[in-house]
Amino acid sequence: MDQHQEIEEVKSKDFKASWVDSSVFLFYLQVFCLVAFVTGGCYSLYKHSYKGKPEVNVPSNTLYTPDYK
Repeated sequence: MDQHQEIEEVKSKDFKASWVDSSVFLFYLQVFCLVAFVTGGCYSLYKHSYKGKPEVNVPSNTLYTPDYK
């Protein structure tokens, strides 16, 4: 009987033997990973965001109504 109780005690602490504990852990692990990836993606988009319209020098002879000298 003593050995049987020890086996049951070890099984209750084992991650693979307890379906409820392992499913809760895996659920929270998935939630954490999803939040981490979304946060990382948002930060990356913010870091590489569009800075605005750059000032580009266009030669006057290439405009729609060209200005020749």
